[in-house]
Amino acid sequence: MFAAIRKAAACAGLAACAAVAPASASADINTHAAPEFAGIDTWINSAPLTLAQLRGKVVLVDFWTFACGNCINTLPAVKSWHRKYSDKGLVVVGVHTPEFPFEQDTNNVKRAVERFGITYPVAQDNRYATWAAYGNQYWPAFYLIDKHGRVVYSHVGEGDYAQTEAAIEKLLAER
Repeated sequence: MFAAIRKAAACAGLAACAAVAPASASADINTHAAPEFAGIDTWINSAPLTLAQLRGKVVLVDFWTFACGNCINTLPAVKSWHRKYSDKGLVVVGVHTPEFPFEQDTNNVKRAVERFGITYPVAQDNRYATWAAYGNQYWPAFYLIDKHGRVVYSHVGEGDYAQTEAAIEKLLAER
């Protein structure tokens, strides 16, 4: 009971929170060119990145925010994929899009990145520009971009980690 209340409190007042939205995955969404990272003022753990720079790699874009319990629950899987596949061509980019005003503070985001042991690049999307470019509506949400720069997979919410990892492996194996 307490855990359910804590999760609800982490997403209180947010109609678009993945806690109340059904988890969904699409292994074969209508592929389209991945939107560029937009409106990013601060990059953590990295110099600014562009998708043009990352062409030829598989990119996992992870929309998250540090006070969302569902987002925190996905971090072990995301960090594992980063460790396991970064030397094989996967680039994980966390796009931190705040829900609450205190999540807009760069120092708070940096402390959260350190606390959670995140070593991959994190883009701070305070203006929701990248969020809007992807048409995203949920925390957490994953978008996989193939080596040609197309969004070919998405997943909303927690779970289906094996399915997401299989999609990563398939994309990494493609020429």
